[in-house]
Amino acid sequence: MTHFGKFIIFKWVSSNFVGSNKTRLSSIVSLFNIAENPRFYSTKRIVQTENGQSISPVSRTEAQVALLEYLYFTRNIQFTDAENMSKNSPHFLEKLLAKVDMDADIAQSITRFLCFHPINEFEPFFESLGLKPHDYNPLLPRDLMFLCDDGLLLENYHVLCNYGIARSKIGKIYKEATEVFRYDYGVLALKLKAYEDLGLSQSFMIKLVVCSPYLLIGEVNADFIKVLEILRKQGVEISRIEEHLSEKSSYDWSKLLSLLNLFGHAGYNEEQLGGLISQHLEIFLEDSVDRIYLLIGFLLKFGSTMNQICSMILQFPQMKFEEFFSNLRNCFLFLNEIRMEAREIQNIFCSDPLMLGSCRLKKPNTLHLALHAADKRMCKVIQENPQILKKWVMGSKVKRLPSLRLKSRKLKTKFLLDLGIVDDSNEIGKAVKVFRGSGEKFQERFDCIVEAGFSRKDVCGMIKASPQILNQTKDVLEKKIDFLVNNVGYPVSYLVTFPSYLNFTTQRVELRLAMYNWLKDQGKSVSMLSLRSLISLSDKRFIDEYVNSHPRGPQIWQDLKKEIYDE
Repeated sequence: MTHFGKFIIFKWVSSNFVGSNKTRLSSIVSLFNIAENPRFYSTKRIVQTENGQSISPVSRTEAQVALLEYLYFTRNIQFTDAENMSKNSPHFLEKLLAKVDMDADIAQSITRFLCFHPINEFEPFFESLGLKPHDYNPLLPRDLMFLCDDGLLLENYHVLCNYGIARSKIGKIYKEATEVFRYDYGVLALKLKAYEDLGLSQSFMIKLVVCSPYLLIGEVNADFIKVLEILRKQGVEISRIEEHLSEKSSYDWSKLLSLLNLFGHAGYNEEQLGGLISQHLEIFLEDSVDRIYLLIGFLLKFGSTMNQICSMILQFPQMKFEEFFSNLRNCFLFLNEIRMEAREIQNIFCSDPLMLGSCRLKKPNTLHLALHAADKRMCKVIQENPQILKKWVMGSKVKRLPSLRLKSRKLKTKFLLDLGIVDDSNEIGKAVKVFRGSGEKFQERFDCIVEAGFSRKDVCGMIKASPQILNQTKDVLEKKIDFLVNNVGYPVSYLVTFPSYLNFTTQRVELRLAMYNWLKDQGKSVSMLSLRSLISLSDKRFIDEYVNSHPRGPQIWQDLKKEIYDE
């Protein structure tokens, strides 16, 4: 039923049901409400008031009608306003029902209550505009209770209603731009017309006012006009802008203007900027400007340049920017949670932020179980191939990673066969057991020895003679070779004849040489020993034959040992 129809019925009822009969008004109006939705059963759950009383749909309807009757007949509020207030203020209605006897006639109880307890009409009014109690409580006038006492509020409210703005959206305008409702008569209409004179349609203005209420404050907003000029200059039609505006969002056109200028300062000419805006208009009009600034700062911190960021936005995938930014942030948290080094995270973010923003990753704990891998291995897999993250997204079936032991064995076998260290495939099983560590490390250690000044052929011969030398890390091998050349004074080529030197610690070599030289300095007649013989002797034999050959030998041995090993 139209508002006009309801108004005619109310006028007829009020003129024919007077005196004691007027109490039947609520019941008659209830019949019209039921006729609009002819159900013979309830489709809504029964709710409770603040004091625990149950409110049925029928009781709620009777309460709405009683409130409507009070606002329209008693308070002389316009019918459409009174109807909107009674139907769209559920919190206020529940509070009102909590104050009356629910077991008696609801309509009569509320009517009687309102006769002796005038309400603050601004509460149901603001709630009917789409505001929640926690939103409108700070906005309630301190010295007013009746709407009719604030003529400017009602005047500007009606201007917006008559312009075509939904009543439920006006609360957002009031909350964000209260000054608009203090304008004198006729001022607000002139401000709306000023924007229309710029070529903006009424439908566009309705959306614009709801998502950017502050535009109605003061003169025509200069930043908005500049943004509009830039978009129009780039061939973006007003209809496209209107399509992407959301009444649920709030837009700051000054920030958007600064962002467009930022791209201009980054070196984008008008044609490139036009392409950027035209292709991804939704990014700039998706209530995402603040997130774009956060994204730019985020990527700049990781070492990206503005040109790289602009290029990324040009290639932006078909998805909501909010979702993209959330994915990117969660990828960072994911990599941080699996303890990836900051430098590696930076490399991944700089290399492919678009891929990261497109991936909604599973949780690390979920992937630990699915991959059968700990943090360290997951980091290594990602560093080797960041694209693997595409296979770890929500909704995908994650395959278990290959066994490290099997992978290491394959690498060891390939290494041994490629170098010819093992010729017979039957000997591979025995040879692989000799080498400890992951297979991929052996090539690194082999290259380390080659770089010390050997040919590949010489190193292969050394490994065949003493395979255990590859069980040491690259750093340890470099340290032992350096000690041989710079401390012992032997040429590096000595290792070709005695590769087993690399199996002994530098402390052992230094201790044996120091003890041997001390004995010689004491004039003790000791047989000449090669380095091979000196360090190859067991501790027991070296002590029996050399250390104990001098009375002070054992004490000197202990002093040297303590000094060298402590260092």
